[in-house]
Amino acid sequence: MISHRRREQGQVNPALLVIVIICLITGVWVWKRLSIETQDYLVDQAVPMTIIGLVCALLLFIPIRILRRHRARSQERAKLLAVFHRETVQEKRLDLAFALLENNDYHIDGLESVIPTLKELLATTLQRALGDKQHRIRGMAASHLGALQDLSVVPLLLKALDDDHAYVRSCAALGLGRLRATESRERLKAAMEHDWDQTVRSRAREALERMRT
Repeated sequence: MISHRRREQGQVNPALLVIVIICLITGVWVWKRLSIETQDYLVDQAVPMTIIGLVCALLLFIPIRILRRHRARSQERAKLLAVFHRETVQEKRLDLAFALLENNDYHIDGLESVIPTLKELLATTLQRALGDKQHRIRGMAASHLGALQDLSVVPLLLKALDDDHAYVRSCAALGLGRLRATESRERLKAAMEHDWDQTVRSRAREALERMRT
């Protein structure tokens, strides 16, 4: 649901594009019918002032857009938190836990009240979602655990680096990178150099690079 909304936000509005094209064509048509004196005046005076006005408007628009996005994200987080607190079915709570962290761009700001619950839920999932059919759930639990910024989960993520499924190993490396768990460097170096899966090697490299910043 969240990823679908983000795709919609990133799409260009066709009606807006048509309006812009019509304005450009109209502007060119009007310009060609102006006198030379009027054109010179516009070039010397009106155009620079318009450019300055547009720059000022842009400088105002950017922080306003950031604030609107922040407010929308906060509202969505509040809704998800309310549903999370009410939900009792484990599978649905897990889906909500994933959605909360994804909506929050994998940061814990605003989620402090549920961090212990999220940690227990994700850690339990990583340990109990066994078998090949549940590898995606294990992997998502591993990657999202890293977003909680709790180093006590490092042993779990290191164990997940030895998972039979490459997807889980790559997610464990991602989680360790999010944690910047420097004690896992040697294991990540080994994964980067020797794991047969390219994605695992790439994730391990990215995790090590995060630890250098």
